[in-house]
Amino acid sequence: MNPYSAHVNAVSLVGFLAIPKSDREHQNDQEFRDFRRHLFHRSLEAILSSLQPAMTTPEVTLCPDGHYRRAIYGLGPYIADYPEQCLLSCIVQGWCPRCTASRKDLDKKNAGHLQTHEFTELLRGTYAWKVLWDNWGIIDDIMPFTASFPQANIHELLSPDLLHQVIKGSFKDHLVTWVEKYLAKTFGTSKAAATMAEIDRRVSAAPSFPGLRRFPEGRHFKQWTGNDSKALMKVFLPAITGLVPDQMADLDALDDALAQFHKEHNIFIDSGVMPDGISLPRQHALMHYQTLIELYGAPNGLCSSITESKHIKAVKKPWRRSNRHLPLGQMLLINQRLNKLAAFKSHLAAHGFLNPASLEPADIDPGDFEDLDDEFDPEEARFRDDSNLEDVEPDTELTRYSAMEYPRRPPEIAAFINFLNLPELVGRFLYDQRNPNASIQAADIVDVSVLPVIEGRVDVFNSAVATFCAPSDICGVNAMQRQHIHSCRSWYNGPACHDCIFAEKDPSLPVFQGLYVAQVILFFSITYRGQLYPCVLVRWFAPIGNEPCKSTGMWMVEPELDDDSGERLVSVIHLDSIMHAAHLIGVYGSQDIPHHLKHTDSLIAFSAYYVNKFSDYHAYEIAY
Repeated sequence: MNPYSAHVNAVSLVGFLAIPKSDREHQNDQEFRDFRRHLFHRSLEAILSSLQPAMTTPEVTLCPDGHYRRAIYGLGPYIADYPEQCLLSCIVQGWCPRCTASRKDLDKKNAGHLQTHEFTELLRGTYAWKVLWDNWGIIDDIMPFTASFPQANIHELLSPDLLHQVIKGSFKDHLVTWVEKYLAKTFGTSKAAATMAEIDRRVSAAPSFPGLRRFPEGRHFKQWTGNDSKALMKVFLPAITGLVPDQMADLDALDDALAQFHKEHNIFIDSGVMPDGISLPRQHALMHYQTLIELYGAPNGLCSSITESKHIKAVKKPWRRSNRHLPLGQMLLINQRLNKLAAFKSHLAAHGFLNPASLEPADIDPGDFEDLDDEFDPEEARFRDDSNLEDVEPDTELTRYSAMEYPRRPPEIAAFINFLNLPELVGRFLYDQRNPNASIQAADIVDVSVLPVIEGRVDVFNSAVATFCAPSDICGVNAMQRQHIHSCRSWYNGPACHDCIFAEKDPSLPVFQGLYVAQVILFFSITYRGQLYPCVLVRWFAPIGNEPCKSTGMWMVEPELDDDSGERLVSVIHLDSIMHAAHLIGVYGSQDIPHHLKHTDSLIAFSAYYVNKFSDYHAYEIAY
């Protein structure tokens, strides 16, 4: 399930909950707060009461496999952020709503057992309300609404929430904030401000990549959305490396074990950023993820972004369409009609009167999501999975139309792009293609006159399309995805765009060791003796060391130089060598980067680069 599920009727509106209000004089009174809490739980209990008979008396049900069985139903997982989880479980904020771990030591493994209604009742009958509040984090005189339902325990039903617990919680609210506090405490206010400005420049200097949002002003924006955090996580680690201790950089390596995370975050305690220790419910929630994944599947299947998206469709949009006078009745009527229309369309599709593809609304707008970007970004739009991929094999092919602004002869193209040895490189490429078993490779040939010569037309292209298998992405048809890789002289009337790629080196070697990394300079095709050759002019990068960087967990590469001339090593390869786009981020070090540096110049500005494993999970799968 994903945020779009709320827009294709996988999430249904059951009811609106009453939110009592009071004047300022009484809004913080304990009696009024107790009333609000009781009203919330009793409302949920009343709304779901019609389900109770099916939770005790078996019903004969037709199952998806075509067999009839006697079934007893139960309440499923509850999606909520942390404050609402505390409200649902009747737990004091600062405590874990799932287990009995002490709020003073939430990082301790197996700190508590699963909270149950029976255990809560036992404590309520043993201790006074203040002891319950201070020592157990339990709110007296109220039980969760699930206590009225058989075989239902709200503490067990609370689902993981990637959006608030990891993306906005552990990353935005904790790691980014702690780094800022560390800089202020260590260097003072003025120096810390200058360092944060340097981090902003580094973030803005990251090159573009498929689906990766750019931050022209760095990470300094007023209101963070979920998409802001998710995008920033992918480039934040290289940006802070060299400016803070390595242990702080290790925190952002998302593939580290949770135990390593808890070990490394002690640097914030030792440096005085968090002198009272770290015991945070949102980080403690990660300890329950293994159990929750076993119960409910992947965490992103139950993320609160789903309910937030439904809130937009079921509440915000109907309210905007109302006349603002007693809008509740109008909002309910709008939702009823939308549900009936959706049911009618499903009925027509089931009987063959409607194309099932039309069941998905045509007006889905990603900008509606509070946790998604609300601006069109051409850097992201140029990488789209927009083709029919049924029965397609992994492959890379040039786009349909050639670029009109380039010359058509190799010497003229070489002068046009300022690579005067292009004809020689093409000749060496053709020699290797036509003599794969030759004892002498083209690179060892000194007399270039023996190399094949292209005298016919050359077609240049601005992009190519890589089709690859992505079994972890269930959205792809037959597990296939497509990705546009660009190399053009101007993107949206701006600077040139030359993407980086992974090229196949040795399939027998593991992950990154079996890959080359290069930057595309030119896509073109040539015909030699009746055979068409799709080609790529690339500028190579060489790996640094035999293992990833210990601080960041990323492989590092550097521009590869020609042994004879000392210039950047450039060659022509076959288009089929390309596997996937690669994202490189400069190794900034401890020195400030130039203020005028643009992200389009980053790939020629540094002596070393990180191969970003957080750019997307496709790149992570093939390189890490």
